Amino acid sequence: MAIWLTTPSESSFTSPHIPLVLSVFVFSPILVMAGPEIYGGFVYDEFQEPTRDRLLYDTFPENFTWAVATSSYQIEGAWNEDGKGPSIWDTFSHQEGRIYNNQNGDVACDSYHKIADDVTLLKNLSVSHYRFSISWPRILPDGTTARINQAGIDYYHRLIDALVEANIQPMVTLYHWDLPQTLEDMGGWENDIVAVYFNDFADLCFKTFGEKVKMWITLNEPLISARLGYENGIHAPGKQNQGSSIYRVGHNLLKAHSKAWHTYDTKYRSSQQGVIGITLIVFWGEPASDSEGDKAAADRYMQFQTGWFAHPIFIGDYPDVMKQQVMKKSRSQGLTSSRLPSFNEEEIRLIRGTADFLGINYYTSEMVASKESPPQPVGYFEDQDIETSWDESWPTCDVPWLRPVPWGIRKALNWVKEQYGNPPMYITENGIAEKDTGGEAILADTWRSKYLTAHINEVLKAYVIDDVDVNGYTAWSLMDDFEWDSGYALRFGFYHVDFNDGRRPRTPKHSINTFTDIIAKNGFVKPYDNRDASRFSVLWALFKKFSYLFQRSD
Repeated sequence: MAIWLTTPSESSFTSPHIPLVLSVFVFSPILVMAGPEIYGGFVYDEFQEPTRDRLLYDTFPENFTWAVATSSYQIEGAWNEDGKGPSIWDTFSHQEGRIYNNQNGDVACDSYHKIADDVTLLKNLSVSHYRFSISWPRILPDGTTARINQAGIDYYHRLIDALVEANIQPMVTLYHWDLPQTLEDMGGWENDIVAVYFNDFADLCFKTFGEKVKMWITLNEPLISARLGYENGIHAPGKQNQGSSIYRVGHNLLKAHSKAWHTYDTKYRSSQQGVIGITLIVFWGEPASDSEGDKAAADRYMQFQTGWFAHPIFIGDYPDVMKQQVMKKSRSQGLTSSRLPSFNEEEIRLIRGTADFLGINYYTSEMVASKESPPQPVGYFEDQDIETSWDESWPTCDVPWLRPVPWGIRKALNWVKEQYGNPPMYITENGIAEKDTGGEAILADTWRSKYLTAHINEVLKAYVIDDVDVNGYTAWSLMDDFEWDSGYALRFGFYHVDFNDGRRPRTPKHSINTFTDIIAKNGFVKPYDNRDASRFSVLWALFKKFSYLFQRSD
């Protein structure tokens, strides 16, 4: 970025004294800009690399979207009201010992009864979009269109209408893990017929809400559905089929996604003019060393995590390294074929190209080293031949698996750009949690302000410096909610929710000020300094004086 100084007349530049005057401005510490970008200080004491970690002062494009996110089971409550059918999370959370302190989402934040309250919270945040999910069993109690629950449809109409009236655009996720229990009784995502039922559900949503919803997400983090739900069992439906179900579930989730995308593309896109994509986990895997082995291990980490679903959508078929690894492990376990299913040519054709954008959920990074796993036990992690860890110098928080690593989100965005030709991207989740210690301390969430500032700034660097096609940022989450197997122990929200009070009051946390300030500026503006202003005034007066004298002498 060059600094150009305007002079009273072009002839002023002919004076031999002008270079001296210009040098006062160009080399003044007030105005010097090193390179094309303007940088500030550091956010985290743990990350102080000048070329990587300094804040960048710049802004996002005018049409950049700002959002917060929630999901149906985590906030709605009303688990058995107005004709809603049970979901796998209703069943799972009612089983003894599944959830922290045996908590459940029966009431959660009671958002089913608090549309007006929640929309007010959103207006106070000044967001342009609100990402929420539609509960499949709330509108289709048995998971099929054989019985449509009008009360559920009316609820989402009221919510969407309230958002549109508040000038907040709905960003709707079709599946955020609350599968109807009746479909789980048929085998759940292990049964490929569920992909057909999902398409019917999606079709109904497009037809019913599509005139007002212009941004759809088919699936949220299918990796989590497959691994935590069907391999290690810490999420609903709680199955522990180590190594035998996870890839079949992922296979069927990809089919479900592609069916819904094609339904929207062929039946609704031309009239509704919306877009539809998918949201994936994109945590960053940093090589533990500069060795080729660790670099290859970090690539396997990314391919198994993100490439598993992104590669079939953007390239066609699973990543080669994933196919090779699972086949190698399957044979070492005495199997004659791979545990990773294969696509036929028709399926590859139907899945390839089925994303108008990629939603990216980033929370943390890990160090990745190469380490050969034995044939037993059988599992997704073991298939990768890796070892993961954290650098102990990295910051910590109250979430065991979450280390704040801001530069990881920039690397993750660039990885997607390089792998898949820079598709349109949105950050669809990013956030940090704390445990509720009670009292005012929980509201003074300076750690969240630091996390948001540093991570959003790294997204800005990806956009401004790296030309990553990132179009929006979504923070997780609007308010504290039911955090799956952790129950209400972890607090990700901008608003504190008192789950011991039947009214579920929401109280703003201090980090709201940070987030709304970034939104208002659409990025980061160099802080105003009165000393800079006064110095500039003196120098500008001197410049005008010299210019006038030089003109007279001419």
